[in-house]
Parts: sequence; C-alpha cells; structure tokens
Amino acid sequence: MSKARVAIFRGVDLGFELEERALPEPGPGEALVEIEWATICGSDLHSIRGRREVPVPSVLGHEAVGRVVAVGEGRNPTWLGRRVTWTLADSCGTCPACTRWRLPQKCGSLFKYGHAPIDSGSGLNGCYASHILLRAGTPWVEVPAGLEPVVAAPVNCALATMVAAVGGLPRPGELAVVQGAGLLGIYSTALLREAGWKRVLVVDRNPQRLARVAAFGGEPVEAGSASRMGGGVADVVIEVAGDPSAVPDAIRWLRPGGHYELVGMVHPDSRMDLTAETLIRKCLTLHGTHNYAPSHLEQAVRFLAAHRESFPWHSLFSPVLPLESLGEAMSLAESGRWCRVVVAPGA
Repeated sequence: MSKARVAIFRGVDLGFELEERALPEPGPGEALVEIEWATICGSDLHSIRGRREVPVPSVLGHEAVGRVVAVGEGRNPTWLGRRVTWTLADSCGTCPACTRWRLPQKCGSLFKYGHAPIDSGSGLNGCYASHILLRAGTPWVEVPAGLEPVVAAPVNCALATMVAAVGGLPRPGELAVVQGAGLLGIYSTALLREAGWKRVLVVDRNPQRLARVAAFGGEPVEAGSASRMGGGVADVVIEVAGDPSAVPDAIRWLRPGGHYELVGMVHPDSRMDLTAETLIRKCLTLHGTHNYAPSHLEQAVRFLAAHRESFPWHSLFSPVLPLESLGEAMSLAESGRWCRVVVAPGA
C-alpha cells in the first residue's frame, strides 16, 4: 500500500470523510505502523458529539495495535514486522514532568494521538486510519504472539490507565468498591482481584453492564440499592463512572483512613459535593489518575498476556467493522451494547 486511508473528522455536524494521504518516510526516531485493529474509546464519542473540545479537521482514535512497516534513523530495524502497541502520548523526556516528577504523561510539550489537528506533523496522528506515524518520543511495547490483537487494542488507554490507578492504591485489603462497570470498571475489577483484594463490589445503574461483572471477579451492585450499603466499610473506592453525583456515596462508604481514587470525571461538569471537614474528620486520601507512564503500558501488556485465559476478554468486544463504517461503529459504541466497538482500518 503506497497511500494511507484516513477517516478525517470534519466536525460535529459534518462527521467523517475518507481520504487517501501519501505515506511519509519516517524521520529520525520515528516509526510508521500499519494499524490492524482500533477500538472506540468514550473520549472519541465525547468528541464527535461536541461534549469534548477537539481540533478539526483531525484524525481521532488512540486505542490500537499494528505492525511496524518502516523505521527512521535511530530506531532498531529489528522491529520491522512486529506487532506493537504504543503510548497514547509523546513526551520530550527532558522537562521536569518527564524527569524530576516522573510524570511524562504531564510533559510540558505533550502530544496526544487522536487529539491533534491533522496539520500537526504528517497528519497520520490518529488511529482511525490505515497507518500512523509514531513520533521520536513515543515508547512502544511488543504484543506477545499468544495475545489476540483485538483484545490488546485498548491496552494503551483503558488498561494502562487502570494499571496506573490500581498501582497507586494501598496494599490489598478486605473490600474495594468500583463506581462504574464500563471497560475501566471491568479492568479495575480484574486488576484488584489479581492483586489480592478479597471482595470487589462494582456499582452501576445499567443491568447490561452489571451482567459482565461476575465473570471478572466482581460482585455487581445496582446503583439504586447501592445507596443502602452500609457506611464506613470500604478500604478503597475507585471512581470510573464520570458522574459527580456518585461522590457522596463513595465518601460515605469509605472507612476512616480510606482511599478514593478518581479517574473517570475528566470533563468540565465535575464539581463535587464535598466538604474539607468530611475529608479531615475521616482522614481520607483523594487521588486523581489521568493517563499513565510508559512503565504502566508495559505492565498492562504483561498483565493481559499472563491472564489471557483467566477472563472472557472477547465478550467485551463487538464484531469488527471496516473503516468505511466508522459512523455506524460510533453509533454502535454509543448504544452501550459492547465495552468496545472494533474497527479494522486496513481491511
């Protein structure tokens, strides 16, 4: 293939337009990857409906796996032909966030795939395309041969983020509560159980989502009945629901000295009904996790490879749709029938 096929997002009212673009030669440190499978993240749905600001025109999509087809000077040519996943962000490696603070995901010159204008670099900077050009500061990880590539597609967003969140929790205890049974909640449940947490309750108002929870080691709890749960019983609560109305319940459930991990409310409508007195009197810890470091992506791939037979990962994914049906795929993703809808850009 001498050209890339790209689904360009023109705006909320204009949708997507398929185009062909010339394949670039990778520059120093860069790599050209042919994308095999991509999945639709919730942030992509926010973008196409105007709930999240995104530059247009742009190429959306940041969850994917693909094969390295060309590398620039400084990249090891032995990677050619290997299936990889990559960090969703490119960082400089020299600023305080990248060095002293050990938060490369908060780099002062951060670039995020699937969130940039098409005139930034080569234009092949999102995953709803047959190819993507990885920048020089982008780490990648090989996808093991025994791991299904479709199952690995969201590793570089949802799973790596939850590896970062769960990795910062106190040591495993008696009870953890997860607010939200989407893909972040399912990943949280599996990670917590494998880390040694004795019980993981997963709260959601959607029965279809809750039906998946038990297969991943959690106990489903309907949101309506969750309000009747006893107070001061949970060691940890993880918020992946994106709903600020869930906060008061979480604070009530937490025992004195408990930990509240906030992940899902990455949007402006996230003002919390919370007093400092409540935090102080219960000696609570609140912590936010946004994106992840390269080491978390490595851990995420290892976790999925080690537990590929432990959980029914395939049940989380839709049948595969071609890039030409991206609009249909977005509608299917909004229906909530699947945790992730799969697109095959190269088909």
